[in-house]
Amino acid sequence: MGKIAVVTDSNSGITQKQAIEYGVNVLPMPFFIDGETYFEDIDLTQEQFYEKLENKAEISTSMPAVGSVTDLWDNLLKEFDEIVHIPMSSGLSSSCETAIMLAQDYDNKVQVVNNQRISVTQKQVVLDAIELVKRGKSAKEIKDYLEETKYDSSIYIMVDTLYYLKKGGRITPAAAALGTLLKLKPVLQIQGEKLDAFAKARTLKQAKNIMIEAIKNDFVKRFKDESGESMHLAIAYTKDRETALEFKAQVQEIFPNQEIIVDPLSLSVACHIGHGALALACSKKLK
Repeated sequence: MGKIAVVTDSNSGITQKQAIEYGVNVLPMPFFIDGETYFEDIDLTQEQFYEKLENKAEISTSMPAVGSVTDLWDNLLKEFDEIVHIPMSSGLSSSCETAIMLAQDYDNKVQVVNNQRISVTQKQVVLDAIELVKRGKSAKEIKDYLEETKYDSSIYIMVDTLYYLKKGGRITPAAAALGTLLKLKPVLQIQGEKLDAFAKARTLKQAKNIMIEAIKNDFVKRFKDESGESMHLAIAYTKDRETALEFKAQVQEIFPNQEIIVDPLSLSVACHIGHGALALACSKKLK
């Protein structure tokens, strides 16, 4: 059995410290803030990011430089026989397509996984890949499995402010103005490639209930598992961890036997939805 390295990017929410613990490599995502370049979890912390965001800094995201990707692969292939590379969803960034193109020069030694995940569901896929390596699977077998199961997840996100969705052009100024006037808290969803509208809530309490019911519905209708025993559950948030922990307690009452992970949303998502967002996610466990 060849030695296999697992690579992902910081959109997974895996920190550089956690990467060492897990034995994976995490490419930091670049951010352009007021004309300067920063790298997530290298010289840009969550706290610094939200301070700049709330001070109305001009923030845009980018994908890792080609050289950063290939240099990492080249170094890893001195020690490992194969690489499983798990970037963020191709529907949310071009970094996946770029990695697929670059991998063509590596004689099948680099397998790029396009499995439409982001944030906590992407993190879970990385952990699944680690487990599959331990089970003796090849890089190609891991890629194939992760792509076959790419739609076995859901994320529902409550947005606290419409300012950033309007700024990013995801909703019109008129819709944002009306939503702000009515104090709406939209619930968005990620199932596969895109961030889409799901429901509208008037209060945080209502938004939480909408997300819980959506996950319960997915368990029954999509995953045929009312108890959720075959599913992972995770809660993600932007900036406000206390509210996320309160939400965890509420979700835990409904699914008392579930382990529920609580993680910050990756900054590439946060810059489009702002502070105060709250998400509930699920993904199917490995067979």
